[in-house]
Amino acid sequence: MTNLLQPDAVLLVIDVQQGFDDPYWGERNNPDAEANIGRLIDAWTAAGRPVVRVRHASTSPRSPLRPDAPGHAYKPVVAGFTPALEIAKSVHSAFLGTPDLGRWLQARGARQVVITGIQTNRCCETTARMAGDLGYDVLFAIDATHTFGEAGPDGVVVTGDEFARATAANIHGHFGTVVHTRDLLA
Repeated sequence: MTNLLQPDAVLLVIDVQQGFDDPYWGERNNPDAEANIGRLIDAWTAAGRPVVRVRHASTSPRSPLRPDAPGHAYKPVVAGFTPALEIAKSVHSAFLGTPDLGRWLQARGARQVVITGIQTNRCCETTARMAGDLGYDVLFAIDATHTFGEAGPDGVVVTGDEFARATAANIHGHFGTVVHTRDLLA
């Protein structure tokens, strides 16, 4: 793996759940996200590095991600391995789930996290911002995330690609470093 990575780098795989295939969310961007996430999981497990898998348990009765819905299940790309830690959350940041991600990282002495998952501009960005504020070295694998278009308060739709570009600008140089899967596998 690349020299961007510290020896203690932890891969965070956030909310890669079947419910995000539901039309409920609208049009998505980055159709290669899951393949890139799978490549990173394979590389991390082959190198004996820790992978943390995070699952969103929505409290909204209409959400495809609520615990009693089929969409709560993981997508196949992330279902077939045993993570070093499994986190359940009902808010955006993986740091506010159970068990406590920050406490787990501290116990390991880990100082670097690599962010992947769904949605780029929601749970992934929120986790990256919090990790950066907590002093972690954050690598945000932008092409190992995806998101959806959504109408703003003025009714104008912001596309998934536009959200991803905004997230990259928000994170890079402020909360972490935006990278691509190829950078991490080099």
